[in-house]
Amino acid sequence: MTGWEMLAVAAAGLVAGSINAVVGSGTLVTFPVLLAVGLPPVSATISNSLGLVAGNLTGAIGYRHELHGQRRLLLRLFPASVLGALTGAFLLLHLPASAFEAIVPVLVGLAVVLVAVQPWLQRAIARRREREGTVDPDEEDLGPARLAALVAGAYATGTYGGYFSASQGVLQIGIFGLLLRESLQRLNAIKNVLTLGVNTVAALAYVVVATDRVDWAAAGLVAGGSLIGGHVGATLGRRLPAPVLRSAIVLLGLTAIVVLLRR
Repeated sequence: MTGWEMLAVAAAGLVAGSINAVVGSGTLVTFPVLLAVGLPPVSATISNSLGLVAGNLTGAIGYRHELHGQRRLLLRLFPASVLGALTGAFLLLHLPASAFEAIVPVLVGLAVVLVAVQPWLQRAIARRREREGTVDPDEEDLGPARLAALVAGAYATGTYGGYFSASQGVLQIGIFGLLLRESLQRLNAIKNVLTLGVNTVAALAYVVVATDRVDWAAAGLVAGGSLIGGHVGATLGRRLPAPVLRSAIVLLGLTAIVVLLRR
């Protein structure tokens, strides 16, 4: 890479790290840049996943206050996300890209709809439970069915993230927002921790079984930029009002659909 190309990759990492901390579509920035500087698609995907782990870490740390009281839930969801990441990494290394590309825009589109209508859905579900007397309106009730759905959602989004991480966060917030009565910022905190786990495990799997496909210079540049970007994104994202944050998630989700359909 030339000096300008290295600068572009590092800058893309910074922007992606910021976006990932707030929404979770940073790969839409870094992936095209890595392709533009000459990396093959699989090498770009693997190197990008390695580099973005640093930003995932600073983003998760930045949202640590919103994680208060969610330790038990995360301990239940984290293993499912890790298993999903291993599944996704396996699929990336053994299946043609065309096997997954057709369904990705549909999944992201569904997630965007869920994020957009989440407040209405949560209120409707809460009113129904109160009428049925199945839950105290001031307490979060995680029955077996909802817990199973959350675990399945963590595994599914982990698989997606291990295969192709773009808009993983939009999917997670869409699914978890439907099943949990939590604020958008607290959902974002859950998303950041699970995404950190998914990307770390997937990256380690890539290093172990596909070392020859890693472009270490590109991964290092993305890591340096995303490390700073994750902190910046978390700092700014935590200050955004819920409607603004929700609009940003929906907008980037729609952008992701357009980009994926044009690939």
